[in-house]
Amino acid sequence: MYRETRREHIIQLLRRQGQASVVFLASYFDVTKETIRSDLAQLQQDGLVTRHHGGVSLKKHLMQNELIQASRFDISRLMQHHHPVHSVHNGKRNTKSMVGKVCVFGSFNVDIVAKVSRFPKPGETLIAKETTFGPGGKGANQALAAHFAGARVHFATKVGFDQFNQFARQHFDSCGLDSFSLYETDKASTGSAVIYVNDDSENVIAISPGANQTVTGEEVADLLPYLKESKVLLVQLENNFDAIEGMLKLAHGLGLQVILNPAPYAKEVDNFISQVDIITPNETEASQISGIDIVDLDTAKQAAAVIHQKGAKAVIITMGRHGAVLFDGDKYSHVPAFNAVAVDSTGAGDAFNGALASSLAQEQSLSQSILFASAFASLAVEREGAANMPNVNLVEARMVQQPLSIRNI
Repeated sequence: MYRETRREHIIQLLRRQGQASVVFLASYFDVTKETIRSDLAQLQQDGLVTRHHGGVSLKKHLMQNELIQASRFDISRLMQHHHPVHSVHNGKRNTKSMVGKVCVFGSFNVDIVAKVSRFPKPGETLIAKETTFGPGGKGANQALAAHFAGARVHFATKVGFDQFNQFARQHFDSCGLDSFSLYETDKASTGSAVIYVNDDSENVIAISPGANQTVTGEEVADLLPYLKESKVLLVQLENNFDAIEGMLKLAHGLGLQVILNPAPYAKEVDNFISQVDIITPNETEASQISGIDIVDLDTAKQAAAVIHQKGAKAVIITMGRHGAVLFDGDKYSHVPAFNAVAVDSTGAGDAFNGALASSLAQEQSLSQSILFASAFASLAVEREGAANMPNVNLVEARMVQQPLSIRNI
């Protein structure tokens, strides 16, 4: 086992049991006690653990201590009562995927999907061809996409004390994420979404955010150790805005690359744009943020320029079958769309964002990452269900079969 991997596993063990002895750790990892002491010395230097005579424990109030000493953070909302529930999945991972880590903060919803020939008119009742029930939420879908795209992923979300609580826990236990933080509340129900998908693979969605809107400041604070392990933070707008702001401030202070998927659109997004490195609206969201009606590549360029002026370092406007427009503050580029036989476009944006974060965490360039994310999303829409994601091998095969390139516009 590589040294960095072993140290990550030590942290994971401590998160489960609080403390451990040097003798136990040496036996567990089948290494010498001197090796473990070296690991613990580095972890202590990194500010993650506290060493004791013969053992070690995880720092319990690491987040609060660091924030109090860091004047660049506003900590007034980070000191509330919370009930964190951390679970860690320790699956064997291909070392090729262990270059970088993505932290995804976002929503979990229970999705109820009805397939219809067309969308109902106001007051009309249609008979659905099929109705399915499954896990969803932009945060959960994007975390799953980043995982299948090859990244190590920590996902943080919140659910209610209701009939869907165990459903969420079982989903995260089984889907293979490296780790997750599942917070709980008795003040709101687990989030849900009702989704209609028509014969053209278009969708309309109504969301009841529930527990997703109740993330506390201290629950945000509790995620600092996971952020410190990560290269990229990916967030959306399905959580309460003060929690999103807290995550962005932490990530910015730690020097992470921050991706904001501004969905669903809310006017409050203007407060966050200056704190992100990359913003990824679709054409509807970009029109709402910029005030420019996007009808073609030229109007997409105009919208990207307006959004860039609001503070984002790079703007990626996704446009479905028309590809995507990238503005990095210097030049405009067009990313063509990969050919796909669309079955369900519900999770296309989530697939794109998760794959983008994964590729960037694995130290690929922005241009390479956008092409990879586009190929990943093209495969995702060929599958039913927003959480049904392709794997890296399929993505690489599609990129070979359809060799596309980005051009300046």
